[in-house]
Amino acid sequence: MSLLGIDVGTTGCKAAAYSSDGRCLATSYREYAPLHLKPEWTELDSKIVAKKILEVISETAAKTKSDPISAICASSMGEAMTPVSGEGKILGNSIVSSVDTRGGDELMAVIRKIGERKFYSINPNTPAPVYSLASILWYKRNKPDVYKKTAKFLLWGDMVAHLLGCEPMTSFSLANRTMLFDVRAEKWSDKILNSAGIEKSLLPESVPSGTIAGEVSTKIASQLGMKKGVKVVVGGHDQCCNSLGAGIFEAGRAVCGLGTFECITPTYGKIPNLSQMLKRGLNVEHHVISGLYVSFIYNQSGSLVRWFRDTFAAAERGQKNIYEKLNTEMPEQPTRLLVLPYFEPSGAPQFITDAAGVVAGLKMSTTRGEILKAIMESATFYFVDSMRLLKEMGIDTSGFVVTGGGAKSDKWLQIKADIFGVPFMRPVVTECGTLGCAILAGTATGIFGNLKEAISLFVKIDRIFEPDMKKHAVYKEQYGR
Repeated sequence: MSLLGIDVGTTGCKAAAYSSDGRCLATSYREYAPLHLKPEWTELDSKIVAKKILEVISETAAKTKSDPISAICASSMGEAMTPVSGEGKILGNSIVSSVDTRGGDELMAVIRKIGERKFYSINPNTPAPVYSLASILWYKRNKPDVYKKTAKFLLWGDMVAHLLGCEPMTSFSLANRTMLFDVRAEKWSDKILNSAGIEKSLLPESVPSGTIAGEVSTKIASQLGMKKGVKVVVGGHDQCCNSLGAGIFEAGRAVCGLGTFECITPTYGKIPNLSQMLKRGLNVEHHVISGLYVSFIYNQSGSLVRWFRDTFAAAERGQKNIYEKLNTEMPEQPTRLLVLPYFEPSGAPQFITDAAGVVAGLKMSTTRGEILKAIMESATFYFVDSMRLLKEMGIDTSGFVVTGGGAKSDKWLQIKADIFGVPFMRPVVTECGTLGCAILAGTATGIFGNLKEAISLFVKIDRIFEPDMKKHAVYKEQYGR
């Protein structure tokens, strides 16, 4: 009996089926394009995304007839919610509030009404207009007809269960991203809801990750080519599922997700001093593993490398191994260039929205390989001060498991190890979101006795990149300037 993990992202969704001994049996992927109906608006057509999700499930199920799917679990982006009617119909698009800050003024007004410190003590996300609460408030103010018809606002992890015929439930980890969740009480916050004027009934039930939400309905199972009785397991926020899929199941370890954005996610065993976390601009969120918590520090990363490719290697863009070729042009030693990686608004904890990217120190002798390496260096330097802030809070980041598309670059991982001065470990499977979901599904349905057993079967380390401490000293001096 195989386990199906699903990952719903901003530009596409993926399904991957795994055998009970950890082998990937089949995958399926569909793209969809975010909509920009007005400047600074970013939406997903929820009907199209829902259709694509069902397509990847059906396609993967068709490839696993010899080892049929027994359980499904989904991870998804945070924040983006879809209004759904009492009859289960999609009423509107999903605002990608992580980059579309509509409703931000209303959200910040709620924070001021409660008080920043009090608000953060309930929902310890760095105060910014980038959470689901802003989108709900925007719908309420600007589309009152849709708001009145809405029975539930569903995050994309919840939507997967809904599409499969189950009562939608949301994980604690995703609920945190709405800014409406009480992290200590582990329930929706009456105080925040009342201050925002939002009915609690509009939100799905919040439950721990790994809860069995139900079974795929008989009708939908038949339509998707699955057998009866397939369990639907509550997953979680994509970064948390990614952490589990990277083999992190206990406090004191961290994952570095290296994709379009880079997200560093340390794991710890208790909620830190929240007044000190707020002072440092750090957030606190539930892991998908009960009793563990995470923080997110993120910024653009892979998108900068893609910009470099499209700008400095446009003629070679279509070549199969373009990144391998560019990597060979990078110098061995640290560069003397300075890049400020603010080509777009930055992420947590800085949330810089009005800066611009800079490449300084250019000379006539500067090569494009130097510029590429300087971009990789700067994308890593961005996190150095945040690592200090985490250390001040007693949160361990003495080693990283690195995942995502960027994990394939040996050069980049060595740069990271050299700058941070700690080892970076690359697992055999680097796309870890669906893997984490499969681990959750198998543990919830009794295929594995516990998470540790599942991880021992699913997660293997491919290579460890140890830091060159001489280069680390050079980078440390550069950063100190």
